[in-house]
Amino acid sequence: MLNNLKNTIKLTQSVVKFSQKVARPLPSKKPKAPGNAIQSFIDARQLRVVGGQGGDGCISFLHLWSNENAGPDGGDGGHGGHVIFQATSDVRDLSQVPTVAKACNGEKGGNKDCNGKNAEHLLLKVPVGTVIKNSEGKVIGDLSKAGLMFVAARGGAGGKGNHFFITDIEQTPKICEYGAMGEDTEYIIEIRSMAHVGLIGFPNAGKSTLLRAISRARPKVAPYPFTTLKPYLGIVEYEDYEQIAVADLPGLIPDSHKNKGLGIQFLKHAERCMALLYVLDASLDEPWTYLETLQFELAQFSANLQERPHLVLANKIDLPEARENVQKIRDRTGLNVIGVSAKTGENLGSLLRELKIIYDRNKDMEVGEEENKFL
Repeated sequence: MLNNLKNTIKLTQSVVKFSQKVARPLPSKKPKAPGNAIQSFIDARQLRVVGGQGGDGCISFLHLWSNENAGPDGGDGGHGGHVIFQATSDVRDLSQVPTVAKACNGEKGGNKDCNGKNAEHLLLKVPVGTVIKNSEGKVIGDLSKAGLMFVAARGGAGGKGNHFFITDIEQTPKICEYGAMGEDTEYIIEIRSMAHVGLIGFPNAGKSTLLRAISRARPKVAPYPFTTLKPYLGIVEYEDYEQIAVADLPGLIPDSHKNKGLGIQFLKHAERCMALLYVLDASLDEPWTYLETLQFELAQFSANLQERPHLVLANKIDLPEARENVQKIRDRTGLNVIGVSAKTGENLGSLLRELKIIYDRNKDMEVGEEENKFL
């Protein structure tokens, strides 16, 4: 009985120890390409979609060598193509979606009762989780699963040829129909979830350098503000085969909720991240005030952003004055602040470990689960 009890205790301890183990990030063995990347992450797009026009019907009369009045033989026109959004896991953003998407027109009808060919539908592939809004901003479609489709613009019907209009009274009609015009409308499509973690901070806080240090992404890095105007995405791989997407968001400035700087556009990027990582420049005077400004701007835009899982990061601790400010930030805010140096790579292992813990706790939460909360 005593041996069984000891074995049970050992098994329980091993289970607890295993449950507290956090997967380590995998080092990248392949070198990065030189230069800056020109690709950015497109998470919203406004576009115009036009359905194809139907083909015109044909007016024709059949003439045979033995019967010159064989009757009407005009064929019908083909139908125009639809414009369709399809959710797929093959694409990650909306960069391949054009600003104007027009489907092909149907073919015209021919003689000898030959109908025109129907046009092929234009299939636009979008990431899973794409939300479709009309021009008024109302959500009318949600492609939450792979394979779901949304018909954005229907093609016009093909016109009837004169053979269609034969009646007992009118045996030789000389009329046909024009093909109908396709639907023409505008949409706003957005990706509900852009990344697992979004980097939030003021310009020149070191967000792009940090993303370069922890992933293979190559956003532009320069010693002047607003080098990042569009989000960049990097992937951090772990030994348990999990991948965490980290987004480098454009810099935030005071009164962004009043649409100053990149304004509302920036804050919408932040809405599409599962967790937020506040990046502070610890070399500045009183860096904790910048954290208060960041939190205030997010709260003014959406109170739900403050409820997101978050982590505070003090960057640039390779500078002497910055290392001293890390503890001051902890004392002023009462938060667990991680001091790192994106330039030298100091303490990045602790940061990646904390990101994995946040991801494991919240990976089942979907950004945009409630329409009024995230859209």
